[in-house]
Amino acid sequence: MAAFESAPPVRRVWPVSALCRALADTLDARFNPVRVTGELASFMRASSGHCYFTLKDAQAQLRCAMFKRAASQLDFAPREGELVELTGRLDIYGPRGDLQLIVESMTRQGQGNLFEQFMRLKAELEAEGLFDAARKRPLPAVPRTIGLVTSLGAAALHDVVTALRRRAPHVQVVLAPALVQGEGAAPALVQALASLYRYRDAQSQGVDAILLVRGGGSMEDLWAFNDATLARTIAASPVPVVSGVGHETDFTIADFVADVRAPTPTAAAEMVSPATQQLQDLVDGQQDRLQAALMRVVDRQAQRLDGVAARLGRPSSIVAQRSAGLVYLRQRMLHAMASDVQWRRSAWQHMQQGLLPSLARAHQAQQQRTASAGLRLELLDPSLVLRRGYAWLSDASGHAVTRAAQLQAGASVRATLADGAVDLVVTQQVSN
Repeated sequence: MAAFESAPPVRRVWPVSALCRALADTLDARFNPVRVTGELASFMRASSGHCYFTLKDAQAQLRCAMFKRAASQLDFAPREGELVELTGRLDIYGPRGDLQLIVESMTRQGQGNLFEQFMRLKAELEAEGLFDAARKRPLPAVPRTIGLVTSLGAAALHDVVTALRRRAPHVQVVLAPALVQGEGAAPALVQALASLYRYRDAQSQGVDAILLVRGGGSMEDLWAFNDATLARTIAASPVPVVSGVGHETDFTIADFVADVRAPTPTAAAEMVSPATQQLQDLVDGQQDRLQAALMRVVDRQAQRLDGVAARLGRPSSIVAQRSAGLVYLRQRMLHAMASDVQWRRSAWQHMQQGLLPSLARAHQAQQQRTASAGLRLELLDPSLVLRRGYAWLSDASGHAVTRAAQLQAGASVRATLADGAVDLVVTQQVSN
């Protein structure tokens, strides 16, 4: 009796597309529809209106697609880090073989952990005044040296250097490399900034501005730029800081603290580097204005010189005019002196001729007045009165006695006569 051995099982060989369809069917039969909750990350709305993003928690993540029809029903704007609840169906995206969730609806479940941390830190630093517009500084108009903080392997480094070489090749770039993502990135960024604060070139000149840049990414990728120590280090910068982190829709704490926020690294480079042609146009304009001002000064001075020359004339003619004037003045002076001497001589002669008769008449009149005065004086001589029999009486003190009432009986008086004086005693007062 012949022994029969069992045949090995036949295994099916799947084409890739067929296996993907089979897996999709299995997922649809086993799970769909499905509701899942998680945190939004890498949210992107395409120009078509479709939305693509990742839903994640601490251990895993799931790719999601929300087509335009479902996205138009949203009553809020999804934000990075938000905690949401999705309703949809699991599917296998054949071209890549990726598991994805086709989202039919989305509701907000609260803000995710990272977003909550972001908002708390933002509120804390805002209360400290680190976001105040008053502390923001303008960028230098013509910088000579630019500090750059980014990763050596980042595309942002190439973008910034290319923009600076194109627009302002004369500007020196000082690179301070640092990690821009993952653990240890925030301390590395702080250290890089601190090194630029201390930088000095051969002329002891520091950097004029600092670019802090990196390319786009999810909230987790950019999380190093949401560090409190980094924010305070940026605020302490001695020169303006431009933050060019992520894309235009990405915001980090560094953006709020920096003096200027640029939407992209390339835009940050353009902000601190005026194009060479612009600088040349500025210099040309200044040169034209300076030249015009100088020409106006030269024209005014030339006009003044012409006026002075017209007033001065030729020096030889001026000397001749002055000499002729001096001769004329000398002649006038000599003539005036001669005339004055002649006049004075004539006046003296006339004065002499008229003065002698006047003096004689004056002398005669004076003699007559003197004789008359002498006669009057003789008439007033008291001795003449005394000779006529009168006497002049005086008391013991020598005072004249003119009235009887001045004397009492027994008083002594002196009577002065024409030839002498006698002392008398009053014996009796007789009244009229």
